[in-house]
Amino acid sequence: MCSKAAPENRAAASGSTHLTGVHDAAGVVDVSALRTTFGKFPSGVTAVCAIDGAGQPTGMAVSAFVNVSLEPPLVGVFVQTSSTTWPKLRTRPRIGLSVLSADQHTACRQLASRTGNRFADLSWDTGVEGAIFLHGASAWFDCEVESESVTGDHTLALLRIIGHRVAGPESPLVFYESRFHDLSASARDN
Repeated sequence: MCSKAAPENRAAASGSTHLTGVHDAAGVVDVSALRTTFGKFPSGVTAVCAIDGAGQPTGMAVSAFVNVSLEPPLVGVFVQTSSTTWPKLRTRPRIGLSVLSADQHTACRQLASRTGNRFADLSWDTGVEGAIFLHGASAWFDCEVESESVTGDHTLALLRIIGHRVAGPESPLVFYESRFHDLSASARDN
């Protein structure tokens, strides 16, 4: 984990931090500035997919994925409340999560697209009760919806893990400063 800074370093830093207010001069949240600050936190990208009620593959890419608990085994994803895909997924008995690997930029962009066939030219398997797992991912989770909670402009979907697997040595896709990145070999080895 993080090492503790020397007391003299903390004291020097505490007087030099000037934070930008969340609201602009008109009292409106400065979404652009806040998004830039959020962008300083790197995150993995996860495909959330299942066969929908009409028998068609449906899915989306999310960068807000978090491991929540080992016992019980839970993960969470945050989905925009305006999503038209989440209502199709949330009612499915099982949902597949594929932690995208560094070479899956195209898959990520397709799954994030608002138009077109999101599964065109993607290779995937269907798991128990319709969960979809993308080939080439770093890891997979087979989940069912445990609970949901609307929080601001997002819904926190808490998912119970039914099964999981590390797919291989693939490096994960990382989203940082609104761009995709790969972890360097030295970063993975530390």
